[in-house]
Amino acid sequence: MSKSIFLDIKEGELEAYVLEVRHGRFELKDSKRYPIRDKHDFSIEDLTEDIENAYLSLPLSSLNFRVIDLPFSDKERIREILPFELDGIILGGSEKVVFDNIVIGKSDDKYQVLAVYIEKTIISKILQRLKSYNIEPEFITSLELKSVLKDFNPARLLAPSLEDKDRIPLAIEEIIAPTMNLRRNEFSYTQGIAKTRRSLKVTAILSILLAIVLVSDLLLNILSARQEIASLKGDIRKVYQGIFPGEKNITNELYQLKSHIKELKNKEELLTGADPLNLLLNLSQINKQGVIFNEITADRGNMTLKGEAPSLSNIQQVKVSLDRILDDVNISDSKAAAQGKMLFTITAKEKRA
Repeated sequence: MSKSIFLDIKEGELEAYVLEVRHGRFELKDSKRYPIRDKHDFSIEDLTEDIENAYLSLPLSSLNFRVIDLPFSDKERIREILPFELDGIILGGSEKVVFDNIVIGKSDDKYQVLAVYIEKTIISKILQRLKSYNIEPEFITSLELKSVLKDFNPARLLAPSLEDKDRIPLAIEEIIAPTMNLRRNEFSYTQGIAKTRRSLKVTAILSILLAIVLVSDLLLNILSARQEIASLKGDIRKVYQGIFPGEKNITNELYQLKSHIKELKNKEELLTGADPLNLLLNLSQINKQGVIFNEITADRGNMTLKGEAPSLSNIQQVKVSLDRILDDVNISDSKAAAQGKMLFTITAKEKRA
């Protein structure tokens, strides 16, 4: 559970509020008081809490004020021109002080701006003192000024009235939304930036380590895949050599196998076709009526039968007989020959199943 410390410097003493965040809210865990021997000389050696964040409040007596009328209310623009406004009223000029601004009201077209400033030597002394106790406040504000601003009256800046019971709630309000911050320029809080940088550095290192792990895993997967590919290629070569044992020059098994398949398809016509024995058996069983077949050609289901017959009617009778065992039987040619014979040519197709 994170702890924060709010250091409240008052007249003659410093009070430290140790706060914890519980259920999303700041709660007071402890408070300690320390005397201030000189104006800004204090000792907090027994403050041994494990602190994550620190904040600082100064009394009104340590601060200086000026009320200035300006035609705009943007804090950053006001901060840019304040040095010129303060140069004429601060001994040694604005370079000697740290300042901030608060818009306190508006009259006609003018904004009333409260300029708050303090000598750099005072800020430096307080921060050095706190640093000796390893405490780096994130901002420097004033609880007494916050109380005055709730019902602002310039006269109250000279005689602030703030009871102790009201200081802790105001401290919590300031942690959430500071009224001002006198920790600027060379006194700016840099520890948070250093933490962020360290965090980014750790994140970058972890990201690099994660990337190395991912790349290593990817490389292992690639090596494993290559080994599997090599093993598959070996198996493919063994199968190929089993199919084509006489082939020696093997460079690409898949390409060469496709080449063999293409070659076999080209030879399909030579390897497949009509069944000649079955055809001859069928022809021997028909009534040929004196018809003689001199030439029989069978090619992939197509058949051509050439021969001679005593007459055209005998050829017609043979055709009828062939219709029972073949398809698409046609007498494509017939002509007379010597000795009263008729020559013929019959085409047909193998009977479909």
